[in-house]
Amino acid sequence: RILRARLEYLRETFQIKEGDFLTFDALRQAAQCVGRVIRSKADYGMMIFADKRYSRHDKRSKLPGWILSHLHDAHLNLSTDMALHTAREFLRRMAQPYDKAGSGGKKTLLTEEDLQDMARDAMEM
Repeated sequence: RILRARLEYLRETFQIKEGDFLTFDALRQAAQCVGRVIRSKADYGMMIFADKRYSRHDKRSKLPGWILSHLHDAHLNLSTDMALHTAREFLRRMAQPYDKAGSGGKKTLLTEEDLQDMARDAMEM
């Protein structure tokens, strides 16, 4: 009942169509959810827009720029298997230690030798 009243008010006062408002409201809520995943520079997370409507430019273009800058065409409309592969690769890269001194601030992948050294150091503690 409240939504109907709000839609009627927007239509009569500002000539905003019901579909336009509902799209705006849904995308606003999606953007808020993404914002809750990442709260600081040290955070990383993954948000999956599984609805096929996000592959449509007219819907996707209404998302905030900071989200759009991370949505790449290669990651749109993926199969479940491809989405799992992409997520697995992302998490593998993000799980690597951040070595500010040794790599110029870039993330580096651990080698098997690095893992053995870390395990040996942990055993000595």
